[in-house]
Amino acid sequence: MSFLRLYKHDDKGVLQFREAWYDEDYGQFVVNRGTVGHQSTTRETNNVTEDAAVALLEAFAVQCAEDGFAEIAREDQFWVIAQYALKSSTGTERDQYLEDKATRTITEFFAWRGLGLVDRSEFAPGKLNIFTLAPDAAKAVAGLKTCLREAKLDFTKLSIGVAPYAEPRAVKQKHPLPAKAPFSLG
Repeated sequence: MSFLRLYKHDDKGVLQFREAWYDEDYGQFVVNRGTVGHQSTTRETNNVTEDAAVALLEAFAVQCAEDGFAEIAREDQFWVIAQYALKSSTGTERDQYLEDKATRTITEFFAWRGLGLVDRSEFAPGKLNIFTLAPDAAKAVAGLKTCLREAKLDFTKLSIGVAPYAEPRAVKQKHPLPAKAPFSLG
């Protein structure tokens, strides 16, 4: 699947996004746009060949560049980590279900709002860490709280931390506040 996501700040300083992708399985070219953190609007074109999709994606990139949209480098984004306290040190079958369900929930919620992407998830002793990469840390934290609460995914066991891309170990807890202990990845 070919994919392109671009951002720009509008005249009021609000971060906007545009993205386009081609889904080979459905022969569908999709353009999605909106304000970061809010439900986007989507336009689909069906029965698109792979060659036509390449041309559409190139035209999309050119138009976005003319409109001032550009990719945000990973280095200019933030790690926003959803962390669940586990009942065992290694994780149970229930914890693996939580990892799968939470990862899918976050991926979908973030995608339709331009909030970023799920980079990876990992189990640490007594913890599940889901690493997201986000252009706006505050909006990503709010998005995580909303989507995980709505999905009824053990919200009381959730902590959220934020760190600059270059320093993932410099994570600072953003939920819940005040922090009862320092946020630790391991």
